[in-house]
Amino acid sequence: MKSQNIFPIISHNSAIAISTALLALSLPAASYAATSVYLGTAGYYRILSKSGISTTGTTHVIGNIAVSPVAGTAITGFGLSRVAPTYSKSTLVTRNVYAANYAAPTPENLTVAVGDMQKAYANAAGRANPTKTELGAGNIGGLTIKPGLYKWSSNVQIPSDVTLSGSQYGIWIFQVAGTLDVASGKKVILAGGALNKNIYWQVAGATTIGTTAVLHGIVLDKTKIVLKTGAKLYGRALAQTAVTLDASTVSP
Repeated sequence: MKSQNIFPIISHNSAIAISTALLALSLPAASYAATSVYLGTAGYYRILSKSGISTTGTTHVIGNIAVSPVAGTAITGFGLSRVAPTYSKSTLVTRNVYAANYAAPTPENLTVAVGDMQKAYANAAGRANPTKTELGAGNIGGLTIKPGLYKWSSNVQIPSDVTLSGSQYGIWIFQVAGTLDVASGKKVILAGGALNKNIYWQVAGATTIGTTAVLHGIVLDKTKIVLKTGAKLYGRALAQTAVTLDASTVSP
């Protein structure tokens, strides 16, 4: 399955090259303060969960979804159709649905992917020398945030729109020791060429994206990820417990 990875993953060497190029251009230090987090085979999935993925309403996922080590019965609300021994299909998912009890090589592939997801979480959580600690005392609504490494010892709230402003090479890593909550109807807005794939939300507690709210980036969550009615995540939902959706969208 590794050879089938259709989602771009920036390698460690590429990240170094990008950082060097930015330095040569004499861009501000914040532009290259953080480097990308390697997802490994976890990057093959739009949603990956260790304990289950559930949905109500007309959810739309662009990409693959998977659960492991739990069985396919932990994927609910998707109306799965077992079209092949190694995967299922759903009208709510544009690609394939995988589970640990499907035929080989799916179980082995998923074991590796979950391991890669956990390594990515640990990598993001272990980054040192943050650009800023306790930004906004955990309330980042209304701020414009440049690329860099940001660390909080408690919860992070987004009660009003927040802007991530930087070039296509800018990388953001947000280390959140508590929960991450995006208020209903509020948005994370990208500016200046910023890309979803270069934004990492490492969250120890639950991540909740409120009704019709919008979040950009890769969510690496040690617990659960919740997308409420009409919420949109442009990136990935990689959770070490469950992912729940309600007429939500998860897309590149």
